[in-house]
Amino acid sequence: MARLVIVSNRVSPLRESGPMAGGLTVALQEAVKRREMLWFGWSGETSERREPRISTVGNRTQALIDLTSQEHRLYYTGFCNNLLWPLLHYRFGLAQFRRAEEEGWRAVNRRFAEQLLPLLREDDTIWIHDFHLFPLAAYLRELGARQRIGFYLHVPFPPPAVFAALPRAAALLRDLGAIDLIGTQTADDAEHLSDALRQEGVNTPVGVFPVGINAEAFARAAATAALRKDTQRFAESLGGRKLIFGVDRMDYSKGLPQRVLGYADLLKRYPQHRGKVTFLQAAPISRGEVTQYRLLRREMDELVGRINGEYAEVDWVPLRWTTRPIPRRTLGGYLRVADIALVTPLRDGMNLVAKEFVAAQPPEDPGVLILSHFAGAAREMEGAVKVNPNDPDEIAEALDIAINMPLAERRERWRLDYDRLAAAGPSGWSRSFLAELNRAEFSTTG
Repeated sequence: MARLVIVSNRVSPLRESGPMAGGLTVALQEAVKRREMLWFGWSGETSERREPRISTVGNRTQALIDLTSQEHRLYYTGFCNNLLWPLLHYRFGLAQFRRAEEEGWRAVNRRFAEQLLPLLREDDTIWIHDFHLFPLAAYLRELGARQRIGFYLHVPFPPPAVFAALPRAAALLRDLGAIDLIGTQTADDAEHLSDALRQEGVNTPVGVFPVGINAEAFARAAATAALRKDTQRFAESLGGRKLIFGVDRMDYSKGLPQRVLGYADLLKRYPQHRGKVTFLQAAPISRGEVTQYRLLRREMDELVGRINGEYAEVDWVPLRWTTRPIPRRTLGGYLRVADIALVTPLRDGMNLVAKEFVAAQPPEDPGVLILSHFAGAAREMEGAVKVNPNDPDEIAEALDIAINMPLAERRERWRLDYDRLAAAGPSGWSRSFLAELNRAEFSTTG
């Protein structure tokens, strides 16, 4: 079997054993488990070092490069987070285009290509991940790479008319012509991207490969985590109240203000629930150097304080709020003891927390998933209570439905979603993508 070369913006450290932690690495864990792999990307560190650091554990090799402070500012904080992220999440009003940042972004992608090329073998399969590296395949082709190249977009792709607002969007789309196969999370994303490519005369095939989880393994881990002392202590602190749980990165795409306003509407419109439910929202800080994220943190602090000030009792805090990360082994326990998961992004590529909540729930007494129509997971989680995250009243109504839902209905909804997760398996998305890539015709354009 040919070696798999994965290229991503960030690379998590190799471990001697045990699962790789977090985000992309969790999604790709099964894809790389039984085959030789080289993982190339940014180390997460800034320095003047130019050469990659290479290490190997078993059949997995890493090649990590540092960015200079200026490269990080232009490429990551600048073009990726000030422009591409809001644009791809339909928030172009928040996007800030600066030509110097675009040029810095392209320069980093070219540097990735230049430093990856000498590490490649002739029969490698290259799999590039996410929007940070849109032009990478084109630069690899320019430098002479003829290996099969796949690309996976983990975030949404907007309609062509929205994407066209990006200055020099046509050049970016033509760069994607160097790829042999593009994968997306949903059919909507695939359709939007295919339409945008066709308008520029690019015929790269685009397919739908929704990311899955290892439902059975996560269920076992969550059941174990629920017995840990920290989870037990947290559960006892609820005092028998129902737990509504939300966990997201601190990001404006997650709909956090709308979500807590929906909870406030629940307390206002359905006063019978006061003192009987507790909402824990965890939102670890990310990209704290970006102005929009700092403003969101301030807005959330003010909203949480106002809601608790209005509704709290001496023995009950209605809304618990933390910006500290929850360790992954603890997260499974929290998801298991939660009665309701509130997953209401304004726009999300997939949102694996929705799937992890379903997997974590006890089959004999499962909780209820409330899920945004605009999360990629909504296309698969048919048992969820779906909401428009822009409407706090609709969120409040969904919470009331979930709190009052009979056990028989909860079991029926949970079984529908859990069986689908288990059937898809943890590696179905990566296995099907790589199989399709292997059948795709080679691209030799740059």
